[in-house]
Amino acid sequence: MHEPRVTPQEAWESLQAGNDRFMQGTLLHPQQSAARRHELSSSQAPDAAFIGCSDSRVAAEILFDCGLGDLFVFRNIGQIANSNTVATMEFAVAELGVAIIVVLAHGSCGAVAAAIDQTTEAPGEVTPAIKRELGLIQPAVQAEWHIEHRDTPYVDPAQIDADAVGRHHLRSTIRELTRTSRVISDAVASGRLGIVGCQYQLEDGRVMPVAAVGRVDIGV
Repeated sequence: MHEPRVTPQEAWESLQAGNDRFMQGTLLHPQQSAARRHELSSSQAPDAAFIGCSDSRVAAEILFDCGLGDLFVFRNIGQIANSNTVATMEFAVAELGVAIIVVLAHGSCGAVAAAIDQTTEAPGEVTPAIKRELGLIQPAVQAEWHIEHRDTPYVDPAQIDADAVGRHHLRSTIRELTRTSRVISDAVASGRLGIVGCQYQLEDGRVMPVAAVGRVDIGV
């Protein structure tokens, strides 16, 4: 087990500073030189790991003004915590010594919209593989729908807040990481690891913290 080089709080504050630079247009573009490439040729030591959506508009290295070797990033549709996701994050914690895992959702998510559609009375046709993955987001759709609608399990897309669904799903992804991984749970319990769930706003570039587990203060 590799020990983190910074605390979860220090890792989070560094990421926040990078996102502030991104929003303000004062990017530093750090760690992108030929010397940095040479430095990383035989090893890596990122302080943060990310589970992000595959959406082309949501690249963590850009949103947080980071460079080569700074972030260990795993992306899939809707930042789903399947077995491959969990295994990748366990590697980040145990072998790379990351101090924080950030689960990065975003507004106007196509995967969330598709999961909402699959929860309607007449869902559209999707491939079996996509349907299987969307099924992991649908509990969040139902959770948000049943807050105000108990007369039918079938969702009306015009009457549900897709970004709120995204926040429900974000929290469930965090729970799944700690539920299924002893490596991750033990690291959180010992104070070596924090997990932060965020939602990125496409319009203004802001990454809003939504939930956290571990010794990290996100101000929420």
